[in-house]
Amino acid sequence: MSTTVILGQMGVIAILVLIGATLYKKDIINNEVSKSLSTLVMDVTNPALILASILSGNMTATHHDLITAMIIGVCFYAVLVVMGFLLPKLLKAPDGDKKFYNVMTVYTNIGFIGIPVAKAILPENAILYVIVCNVMYSLLFYTHGITILSGGKEKMSIKKAFNAGTITAILSLIIFWFGITPWSVVTNCICYIGNANVFLSMTLLGVSIARSGINNGIKNPRIWFYMILRMIAFPVAISLILMVLHFSKITILAMCLMAAMPVGNLPLIQSEKNGDDTTLLAGAITMTTIVSMLTITVLMSIFSAIG
Repeated sequence: MSTTVILGQMGVIAILVLIGATLYKKDIINNEVSKSLSTLVMDVTNPALILASILSGNMTATHHDLITAMIIGVCFYAVLVVMGFLLPKLLKAPDGDKKFYNVMTVYTNIGFIGIPVAKAILPENAILYVIVCNVMYSLLFYTHGITILSGGKEKMSIKKAFNAGTITAILSLIIFWFGITPWSVVTNCICYIGNANVFLSMTLLGVSIARSGINNGIKNPRIWFYMILRMIAFPVAISLILMVLHFSKITILAMCLMAAMPVGNLPLIQSEKNGDDTTLLAGAITMTTIVSMLTITVLMSIFSAIG
């Protein structure tokens, strides 16, 4: 994929985000509407986009590709879990903030942002890696993630891990593996619903940025160091390792994108539930989301041009 195409697609996404911020500033989308739309995206349009990608008939991936994606996904999150413990120490984070930097490192926005961005700028087959990463994310967050945030006080919840997104992702992999072809009416319906996802998710992203502001994040030098290490150095390292191991270009681009995602919203939601001060998380989500527009564009352009 050429740099021009990537720049064009990321430009479209940036405009959609700006529309969301504008709608919030004009009070067309308020906090209540935003909450309802977030549920719609997470439980309906995001899952539909995943299914639509599998049912489109444009994928040429094989069973071997899926197995490769699963192995890489497991290794990817194993590395992130280790990094979650090491990065806060490297950043010399205060004891009270270490758990936040831990979950910020592991749980990035691979669903809300990763799925529509991958759909916009990556080849069709790359969606396998995105789906696998989303399954791993859900399974880990409701076990490892809530344990870290609660200091071991809250019990793991496998039941919560199997939400609409996770179930749909697993169903998509099953459909792909067995080559199931649903009735065309069902397929078309899913595709229409999935098509709404990019606009809705990017609009809500703009709403989130407008609501949180950037002051808390921009004034925190530790967040800047975090972004350099987690959103630039880590994706570059992952991509170079996959290149050295002679993985396909689609694999490299997909995992580079997954590694470059900004901080996700689930850690913030869980921390608010725990009664924690979420100033750090809110600032990090806003800052990393804004910066990711640039870093993703640059990283994807570089690795698209290589090889």
